[in-house]
Parts: sequence; structure tokens; C-alpha cells
Amino acid sequence: MKKKYLMTPGPTPVPAEVLLTQAAPMIHHRTPDFSAVFMEAIEGLKYVFQTEKADALLFAASGTGAMESAIANCFCAGDTVIVCRNGKFGDRMKQISEVYGLNVIDLAYEWTQVVNPADIAAALKENPGARGVIVTQSETSSGVLNDVQAVGAIVREYPECVLIVDSITGIGAVECKTDEWGLDIVMTGSQKGLMLPPGLAALTVSEKAWRAYERSTLPKYYFDWMKYKKNIEKQTTPFTPAVSLILGLQVALKMIREEGLENTIARHSMLAEATRRGCEALGLKLFAPPEGRGSAVTPVWVPEGVDGKAIVKIMKDKYGVTIAGGQDDYAGRIFRVGHLGYFGEFDIITTLAALEMTLAGLGYQFERGAGIKAAEAVFMGE
Repeated sequence: MKKKYLMTPGPTPVPAEVLLTQAAPMIHHRTPDFSAVFMEAIEGLKYVFQTEKADALLFAASGTGAMESAIANCFCAGDTVIVCRNGKFGDRMKQISEVYGLNVIDLAYEWTQVVNPADIAAALKENPGARGVIVTQSETSSGVLNDVQAVGAIVREYPECVLIVDSITGIGAVECKTDEWGLDIVMTGSQKGLMLPPGLAALTVSEKAWRAYERSTLPKYYFDWMKYKKNIEKQTTPFTPAVSLILGLQVALKMIREEGLENTIARHSMLAEATRRGCEALGLKLFAPPEGRGSAVTPVWVPEGVDGKAIVKIMKDKYGVTIAGGQDDYAGRIFRVGHLGYFGEFDIITTLAALEMTLAGLGYQFERGAGIKAAEAVFMGE
């Protein structure tokens, strides 16, 4: 028998309380029992999105469904949008925009770079008719955290331009003040900071975004936001919902409320710092730049002469610790340790121990125990 540890940036571990709730007997989704749970979940989502003004919508979909819905509901074919991309999921937003016939102003960066808000300001000045700015807050593929607060202050000055924020690995892990920062659409997925299995996607829609919806002519049916808004007003859903996941979501959101969102974000920051310092103590180099490191995932360069894919495989097969490899051009060149959602100090200690044993077995030279010691210092406030 081998105990398994899931240390990826999604899916993430699910608390026992949430799992047990999902194992309860099925209830019908057109009943007062379900409506009560559903509405409590909607209010809980508004809490984690830090919004009182925006509508929170919930779909049976992956995060990509929320991405596509944002495009389909906000624009017309031929509209100009500014897409900022410094990772795989920024690339995805560009691809979805192009599929729907939008004119994309492409602000492309290296995956190791942070999006520069000044570039967005310049692009908007050059394209004052742009209808949207799209940016990833927490880029899962690179661990880079982009400054969406600064971007919000810029886009706020353009009343016909909506700001779409992919915070799929941000919500619940990093600060994301939807109302205060002027973020029009913010999205997340259930298998990240919400501590659920995959299958739900949620987003918020501001008043400005609803105005964009009114002029949008792109085709939409399942992801038509107005269907969801009108049904939420009746305390239900337009289509058959993922009942068990929503029951689990209610419990997960209660857990976040009990911890307090501020404390949840602080916990993630501590776990991220311990992971970073632990890896650096082993002589490893971090992938994301110092000015843009998020708290959801820590990507690390594979040391020279070591097989990056072997690191991931050995940690999983020999030690039971599943981390993520690099994506696209960075496959085999980096590995990624996730720490968003249901994680604590000893998950990091265990992961660093498995990483140390794996690296030692692959012939990498370092001081044994240094990573664990560095992480412990963070947890002990040293």
C-alpha cells in the first residue's frame, strides 16, 4: 500500500467533509431542498469573489466553459479585444477569441514575464474602440501573478470596454477584489481553490458586462448568461445542474467562510513561500519572476543534467506524490508544485522530502534536508 498525495494545481485535494456530502443520496434539482443549498452556494461564491454588486453564475463545465461563455456573451463578431498572454491559458483565451471571429490585439509575453499594465494602456490608446481586455490573473502554467488591480484601474476609464479576468487558479488563493478593482468578469473552476472535484465553473458579471451582453450578437445557448440570471432569481438553474457537486460546493464555501477569506489567502501565501524557499535551499531556480509570483503553484526549473520528466514520474510512482510537469514548450524543463485549496504545512514538508529523495536518486548534488529545513523556518516564523 502507498499513501498518495496530490500536489498539482488542479485537480486539488478534496476535504473529507465535502466528499461525504457528495456521497449523500441524490436529491431532485427542482425542489426547495436543492434551491436552499444552491442559493447559499451562490452567496458563498460572491463572498470568495469579493463582490456585492456583480451577479455570480454557476455552470456544469470546466473552467474553459467559463472562458468561452465570457467571449460569447460580451462581444459581436469583428469586435476588437486586447488579449494579454504569458502562459498556456492566456493562449487559450486568444484561441477562443479567434474562433468567435474577434479581432485580437495580441500582447504576448514570455512565460517568465509579468504582463505590463502600461502595455495595455498603450494598446487601448491606440485602439480606443476596443470592446474588451482579457488577462489571466494567476497563470497556472507558469505560476506568474499578473497585476489585475492595475489593469482594472486602466480599463475602468473606457466605459464600453469590459475587463475579463481568468482567475481560475487565483480565487481563494490570492487577493482578487472584484468590485473594488473594477473587474467586470472574473472566473474560476471547482477543482482549484474551491476544493471540489472538477465539473463546476463560476464567474461574476458586472453591470458593465451586462451592458456588453445586451449588444452581443455571438451565438450562445447553454452558456447564455441571461438564462442563468433569470433562473437564479427563481432560485433554480436553467438546465440540469451537477447536484452532488453543488452540495459539496456549499460545504466547501462554508469551510472558507469559517477560516475567513483573509486567513485563507494568508495560508496560501505561507505555503507558497515555504515551497519557494525549500526549493531554493536545494539550489533550484524558480521559474516565475520575483515581481510576479502567485500563491497557487510554484514552477521550478529542472536542474541541468537531470531528466525533468523522470522527476515527476519517480515522485509519483515511488513516493506517491503527484506534482505537475511543464506544459507545451516547457515540458520536461520545469516541474510545478501546486498548493491551492485544501493544503497545509505538512503537505509541503512531505512534497519537499519526496523531491529531495528523487533528486538524490537522480544524482543531483545538494545538502540533504536543506529544503525541509527552509520550509520549516517559514512555518515557524523564522
